[in-house]
Amino acid sequence: MPDPRFSLANERTFLSWIRTSLALLAGGIAVEAFAVLDDPYRKGVAILLLILGMLISGGAFVRWIGVERAMRHQAPLPLPLIAPVLGVGAAAGALVVIVVIAMG
Repeated sequence: MPDPRFSLANERTFLSWIRTSLALLAGGIAVEAFAVLDDPYRKGVAILLLILGMLISGGAFVRWIGVERAMRHQAPLPLPLIAPVLGVGAAAGALVVIVVIAMG
């Protein structure tokens, strides 16, 4: 049985990823609702943010379960795969916005 402090820390990390996911989902909805960019680009950015939010929330759950299992079996912790997904997704979104601004 792992120390409850580690389990609670794992839960706080999970909730932080969920908070990030909700922010991405809200951002995707806001981009689509407020028509900040031209139509095809706006939809692309909105869809990218929504997909990232979905992947982050699913990945957060998978990571939380994996870390809990590893702690209970005294095994090495799994590698974090959520951070690279978020980093690449954010870079792709920023690149789209930069291209749209440079062209407009």
